[in-house]
Amino acid sequence: MLPSIDADATAQRIDARRIENNLSVRDLQNVFGFSSPQAVYGWIRARSVPSIDNLVVLANVLHTTIDDLIVTQ
Repeated sequence: MLPSIDADATAQRIDARRIENNLSVRDLQNVFGFSSPQAVYGWIRARSVPSIDNLVVLANVLHTTIDDLIVTQ
């Protein structure tokens, strides 16, 4: 069986790192230039997983690595 991304666990990690870095959802919305916070809420509620481009930025902003953010099953 091939590995896949565990969306729930990945969402928890993203949100935990966001909180550890004292960033609000709005802060991340502004970093990405999104017109609304819905994409960020989608990431932290496991409704979606950030694209690879967004993961690169997210890891940098959260002072971590992509490998630390993504949980596989």
